[in-house]
Amino acid sequence: MAAAIDGMKDAFAQLSAGTAHVPLRLRVSVPDPPGVSLIMPAYMQGSGDLAVKIVSVFNANPARGLPLIYGVVLALDPATGQPLALLEGGSLTAIRTGAGAGAATDLLALPECHTAAIIGSGVQARTQLEAICTVRKIDSVRVYSPNAQHAAAFAEAMRAQGPIPPDVQAVASAAAAVRGADIICAATTAHTPVFSGHDLQPGAHVNGVGSFTPQMQEIDLETIQRALVIVDSRASAWEEAGDLIQPLRAGSITTDIIHAELGEVLRGTKTGRTTNEQITYFKGCGSAAQDAVAARIVVNNAAQLNLGTLVEL
Repeated sequence: MAAAIDGMKDAFAQLSAGTAHVPLRLRVSVPDPPGVSLIMPAYMQGSGDLAVKIVSVFNANPARGLPLIYGVVLALDPATGQPLALLEGGSLTAIRTGAGAGAATDLLALPECHTAAIIGSGVQARTQLEAICTVRKIDSVRVYSPNAQHAAAFAEAMRAQGPIPPDVQAVASAAAAVRGADIICAATTAHTPVFSGHDLQPGAHVNGVGSFTPQMQEIDLETIQRALVIVDSRASAWEEAGDLIQPLRAGSITTDIIHAELGEVLRGTKTGRTTNEQITYFKGCGSAAQDAVAARIVVNNAAQLNLGTLVEL
């Protein structure tokens, strides 16, 4: 995770510097059964990473006993275009998404953070927790999910794993998780806000990584209006982030609400947190730039550790 966080900082910096070439993702819809495949390429000029991710979401799959989402990442040699590796995309996406929030937390959260709140209990929530515990010394974690059994299972599975503390507890409400927390991570597929911004204490840092369409909104208006808003990409945020798009359409905020891209903070062209009382909010939509950098890290590690299956082209 530490290597992934460093990689995501590089990816965000290149994205904001304009040296990441990330075309708009191609969407291919399948009418029957209903599904969609998304094709997302990226070339990182600064680090020489070239990759394409394909993600398919077919809503009828769970009823067939199949995963809702399938994903693969194809890493390519930037000098020749030769395929280098085919990577399972679900794990890679979860790790790089968690690492992206870890990078934001490292830059924006207060140095002394001890309590974390996790809203959601899926795969993304796991890597969010690992990432924030990698960059801050967290002593206690409170997790909330509408499904109490899922939250309890999450808490049991995550206790004392790697940098995560033994004190991980499922709680009965989002408010119980958020109140008094130094870092809050929302990783849900909710279409309505999952906690109240009134419950945030001064100095809190919020990561929102779950919503990825204009119709989804896991972070409320109160949080956005109270916080210094940082995004991974302005273009992506105004195209995909319902957390920001919905209040913009309602006239509650303007586009000026976005203070900076995380890459701008990394490069020193924009400021991050300026006071201990300031609330900070990172909205990550996700970018193929992250996939390309993460794929390079994985391929290098696989070569060093002699992992994977070698196939002839």
